Amino acid sequence: MKHHFSLLDPLRFGAALAVAVFHLMFYSWAGASIGAPQGFETSFAADIQFPNAAPFTWFGWVGVEIFFVISGFVIANSASNSSPKEFLLGRALRLYPAVWVASTLSLLVLLFFVREKASEFIVPYIHAMLLLPKGIKGQWLDAVYWTLAAEMAFYGLVFCSLLTKKVTLRHLAWGLTIYSAVFNAFCMVVLSGALESDLLYWVVLMFRVPGATWLLNHGCFFALGIWLFISANRTLTSCERVAVVVAFLSGAAEVYYFSHFIVNAIPAISDQPLLLPVFVWAAAVLLIAYAANNARRAAGAASPEAPAYLRTLGLITYPLYLTHNLTGTALIRILTDAGMDDSLALWLSLAMLVPLCWFICAKVEPAIRALLKSIISSIRERSRIAPVLPGPLPGLRPSLPMQAK
Repeated sequence: MKHHFSLLDPLRFGAALAVAVFHLMFYSWAGASIGAPQGFETSFAADIQFPNAAPFTWFGWVGVEIFFVISGFVIANSASNSSPKEFLLGRALRLYPAVWVASTLSLLVLLFFVREKASEFIVPYIHAMLLLPKGIKGQWLDAVYWTLAAEMAFYGLVFCSLLTKKVTLRHLAWGLTIYSAVFNAFCMVVLSGALESDLLYWVVLMFRVPGATWLLNHGCFFALGIWLFISANRTLTSCERVAVVVAFLSGAAEVYYFSHFIVNAIPAISDQPLLLPVFVWAAAVLLIAYAANNARRAAGAASPEAPAYLRTLGLITYPLYLTHNLTGTALIRILTDAGMDDSLALWLSLAMLVPLCWFICAKVEPAIRALLKSIISSIRERSRIAPVLPGPLPGLRPSLPMQAK
C-alpha cells in the first residue's frame, strides 16, 4: 500500500542543501586537488575560497548517499501495487518536467558565460533532456547529473521486475545487497593495502561516478531503502534482518572509502575525521528506519495529513539539486562581480535558488505534467478508435465477377 512519509521531506531537503553547500562552498575551490575532470562551471566560477568553513562543508557530498537510500524507499513505495506502465509513466512524469526546465536553464547560463564553447553543450544538453548516461568519455551538462544515471539504472531494474511478475522488490533488494556488498568489500580490501596498486584504487573510484549506472558502489543504498520500506509494512524475517545489516555495512564502507580518498587528496581537510560522513549518513538512515517503524506501528490507523510546507520542501529538493551547481555558481559570480562580500553572495544565491525552485515545482512542473498527460490521453483515445472501412451502400448487392464463357 502506498503511503506518504512526511519525515522524508525535510530529510531530503537537508540532503540537497548539504550537497549544494559542498559544491558551492568547498568543492568549487578545493576540488582541483583531486585531479578529476572538472565541470563547465569552473570556467566562470568566482575566485572565492572558504578554507575556514571546510571542516563544516567538506562532507556535504554524503547527501547523495542519503538520497539513494531515500530513493530506494520511495520507489519501492511507488512501485508497490503498480503496473509496469503505471510505474514507468509515473516516473517519467515526475522526472522529466523538472530536468527539462533545469537543463534548459543550465544551457542558457553556459551560453551566456562560456560563449566560445557553445558547440560543446549540444550533446550534453540532449543527454540531460533525455536522462541518458554520458558514457565514460563524455561530459555532463552539469556535473551533478551523474546521480541521475544511477537513479535511472535503478528505475530500470524496478520496471523489469514489475514486467516479469516473478521478481519481486524483495528479490531485487537481495540481488542489489549481495552484488554491491561484494564490490564494496573488494574496495575495502584495496583500501587496506592488501592489493597494492594505484590502478585498482582508480578503478574503484571510476565506478562511483563515470560508471554509476553499474550500481556497483551504490546498489547497497537502494537495497537498504527497499528493505526499510518492506519493514514499514511488516516485520522482517531473520534472514532479511541480516540483509539489512549487510546493506548497511556495505553502504558505510562506500562512504568510508570515498571519505578516505577525498581527505587524503585534498590538503585543506587532511586533518578531518574520516568517520564523520559515515556518522552523518548513519544518522539519516536511522531517521528513515524510525519513519518506517512508526508506519508499521500505525498500520490500519488514519495517519494525520502531512503539513503542506513539509511536502513543499520535498518537492523543492529535486529542482534545487539540479540547479544549485551551474545556476548557483552563476549567481555567485554576478553578485561578487557587483562588489558583494563572498560569503553574503553565496548565501544570497542559495536564498534566491529556493524560491526559484519553488516556482519550478509549484508552477512550471505541473503545467508541463498536465500537458504531457493531455497528449498521452489523446494518443490513447486515438488508438482505441480503429479505422472503419466503407462497406457497400444499403440496398445494393456486391457485384460478382463475370464467369468466363
